[in-house]
Amino acid sequence: MRERIVVGMSGGVDSSVAAALLVEQGFDVVGITMRVAPAPTGAEPVSRFGSCCGTEATEDARRVARALGIPHYLLNMEDEFEQKVIGRFVAAYGAGRTPVPCVACNSELKFGSLLGRARAWDALAVATGHYARLGRDPVTGRQLLLRAMDARKDQTDFLWPLSQAQLAAARFPVGALTKDEVRAHARRLGLVTADKPESQEICFVPDDDYRGFLRRRAPEMFRPGAIVDRRGSVVGTHAGIAAYTVGQRRGLGLATGRPLYVVDLDAERNTVRVGEAGDLDSDRRGRGGELHRVRAAADTAAGRGEDPPQPSPGRGDRVRPRGKPGASGVRYAAAGGQPGPVGRLLRRRRRGRGRGHRAPVLSAPDD
Repeated sequence: MRERIVVGMSGGVDSSVAAALLVEQGFDVVGITMRVAPAPTGAEPVSRFGSCCGTEATEDARRVARALGIPHYLLNMEDEFEQKVIGRFVAAYGAGRTPVPCVACNSELKFGSLLGRARAWDALAVATGHYARLGRDPVTGRQLLLRAMDARKDQTDFLWPLSQAQLAAARFPVGALTKDEVRAHARRLGLVTADKPESQEICFVPDDDYRGFLRRRAPEMFRPGAIVDRRGSVVGTHAGIAAYTVGQRRGLGLATGRPLYVVDLDAERNTVRVGEAGDLDSDRRGRGGELHRVRAAADTAAGRGEDPPQPSPGRGDRVRPRGKPGASGVRYAAAGGQPGPVGRLLRRRRRGRGRGHRAPVLSAPDD
C-alpha cells in the first residue's frame, strides 16, 4: 500500500509543485485547502482575504489537483484561524509586540490541527510548499530544520516553533529547488499556477493596512499616549502603541535633532519609550522584552514534554528572512526546567525601518 501524504494546497505555485513532486515519487497524495475566511456573500468582494486564502486560490488548488489526478478537499478551519491566528495577532499588538501571523498559522494549523486530521486519515505526513529542508542530527537523532537551497526564498523563519514531533511529520518537497526551478516544473506539467504572482500581504489584511484592521477590531489600541525618553521625560505624543514597533525610527514625529528609535512599548502604561541606537539592545535585554519569542518556544516545547528547538552551532540567527545570519548567543533551557532566563537574543532589532513602520510581513509564503 502506498504511503499517504496530505498536502496543504493554497492555490500557489509552490504548494502545487510540492503536490506534483510527491505524486511523481509514488505517494498517495491528498490535497487539502484550508478555508480560513467566511464564504463571500453576493455583495462581498472575493478579495476580503488575500490571494492565499480566497475563493480564486481555492479554485486554483482544485484545478491543480484535478490535473495531478489527486483528490482535493476544502477544510473549514475558519473558527480555529480566528482564535489561533487572528486573535493572537490582535492580542500581540495590544501587548506591545509585533507578531508574524504566518508563524502561528504554520505551527497551530498546518502542522497542528491539519496534521492531527491527517493522522486520522492514516496519512504519514503533511507537506507544504515552504522553502525549507529537513535533516537529522547524527549524534542525537534530533530532527533538524535546515535552510532552503534557494537562500532568497528560505522560509525557515516561519517554521521555527515546530516541535520534534511536528518536524518528523513534515515534508517540504520544494526545499531543494530554486523558485525558478519550481516555476519551470509547473510549466512542464501545464499547471495553472505556474506563473501566478506571489502573495505579499497578510492574508486576512489584503489591503496591507494592518492599522485599519486593528482599528476595526480593537480601537482601544489607538488611544493617544506619551512618548518618553529613557529618563521618563515626555518628548511627544503617540497615536496608539499598535502603530509602532521596537526598532522603528521613521514616523515618530519628534524634532530632537538626533535620530531616536522605539526601544520599548509599554501597553499597561500606554507609553512608547524612545532612545538612541545603542539603547535598542541594552534596554530590551534588561527588561526581558527581547526574550519573548525564545520564551514562547521554550514554553510551548515544555508543555509537550520535549526540549525546545536548538540552533545549529555557528549558523547564527537572522532579523530579516533574506538577511545574513549573525551570532546571537541564543541559549535555551531544557524542557521542564526551573523558571528563569531561557535565552538571550542579541542584535536582533532592526535599527531604522526605512520608510516607516509597515505591516509585519517578512516574506509571506505562497505555500
